[in-house]
Amino acid sequence: MSDNDKLIEAEKLAKQVGATLRTIRNERGFSLQELADLTAVSKLTLGKIERGEANPSLTVIWKIANGLAIPISALLNEKREVLISRKNEGNKVLSANEALTLEPMFNSSSYGLLEVHRAFLKPNSEYNAGAHQVGVIEYVTVMEGEVKIKVENEIYHLYQYDSIQFNGDRVHAYINPTLSETVLHFVMTYTST
Repeated sequence: MSDNDKLIEAEKLAKQVGATLRTIRNERGFSLQELADLTAVSKLTLGKIERGEANPSLTVIWKIANGLAIPISALLNEKREVLISRKNEGNKVLSANEALTLEPMFNSSSYGLLEVHRAFLKPNSEYNAGAHQVGVIEYVTVMEGEVKIKVENEIYHLYQYDSIQFNGDRVHAYINPTLSETVLHFVMTYTST
């Protein structure tokens, strides 16, 4: 994909996230300031996101999703009747340090209780996810490579095809200790709001 194509995709994603965020905010009757208070994202940033003028990082998208108690895929995926998820063809969002690329695979119902992602963790890198909203359960499978997952103070070392389940509302991080990219498959479930 050329740099121009990447720029076009990033602009498309920014507009889509912005339009979706505005719809959700309006459905819930929040002002921009109320949303800023709820998400710990500034009113200025939220306004830019809603207008499609900003391409938010994964950290900002998580803050918004956590504040609204919705899966991040509700913000990232277009709504369609039949979906095929192909590697490198869907929406992508980068962590602030660009160590992790997340590809939401499918958007369940409106603001569903389940979401599925693939993620690509760069060699010798770490992504600190922090803690998600209360009730989030993460299921992670290593598809290629290996990963160390730190959940609070415990570290779990997983290899290809190993899986782990943990409460995503606990502080956690993903560490790739190798010289190769690690590919992860995430399933996240949410309690109803």
